[in-house]
Parts: sequence; C-alpha cells; structure tokens
Amino acid sequence: MPVKCCFHRSPTTETVAWSENMDTLLTNQAGLDAFRTFLKSEFSEENVEFWLACEDFKKTESAEKIASKARMIYSEFIEADAPKEINIDFSTRDLISKNIAEPTLKCFDEAQKLIYSLMAKDSFPRFLKSEIYKKLVNSKEIGNHKKWLPFL
Repeated sequence: MPVKCCFHRSPTTETVAWSENMDTLLTNQAGLDAFRTFLKSEFSEENVEFWLACEDFKKTESAEKIASKARMIYSEFIEADAPKEINIDFSTRDLISKNIAEPTLKCFDEAQKLIYSLMAKDSFPRFLKSEIYKKLVNSKEIGNHKKWLPFL
C-alpha cells in the first residue's frame, strides 16, 4: 500500500507524480479523469471502467447486491458481445461464466488483474507520452509560474 505524503503537492508536482505508477494515477480523481479521457481517445475506456466497477464491487456488503452487481458487470463487460466487452482469455471468461450463478466478491479478481496488467504495460506508458498528459503537465507549470511571476 503506497504511503500518502503529509506534504501538500502543487498541481504540477501532483500531475508529474501520476507518472510514478498507475496506482498513483488511479487513486487521484484528476489523474483518473485524464486517463479516462486518453483511453476514450483510443477507444479502450472499457478497461478502466471494468477495473473501477470491480473496485466498487469488492466493497459490496449485501449478498443481494453482490448478485445484482455481478450480473451487471458480467453483462456489461464479460459475456460475448457485451457492450463494453473486455479482452480476456477464454479460460478466465469461462471460469467467470461458470461462477456467475453464485458470485463471490472475488469472482472477477483474475480478470481484473489481467486488465490492470494490460493497462499498466500498454495504456499507461502511452498515456505518459500522450499530448493529453503533456498538455496537463505544461498547463500546470505555466499556471504555477503565473502565480509567482505575474508578468509571465
């Protein structure tokens, strides 16, 4: 678990900190919003949406809600031709399909790990090189300089 720093980060430092690792990015609302915008531009936002749905699902306490949320995640992301179908291997998809009748809070863990790994190895590095990220870092730097040097 990453340790939260007790020092206030400037917007520039915060934006640059997103490049440290994907967890830093995903736990920061502005970072998550920027990453989602990037993924939408690449037509792959289903990955982060699935990951977020799984994070929410794991916090579910009522058995009734576990079943309904599991069905929603399954129909939206897992089943063949789902509206936001994620790219996972057959065995993982098949295991989830078999377990969806009696879902547990761990029923999507393997798929979530695969999608996280895909984002960390593929989407995240591309995001850090993207114009979306570069513009955010540059705009924060310019904004900070204007606060200290109003003549710029």
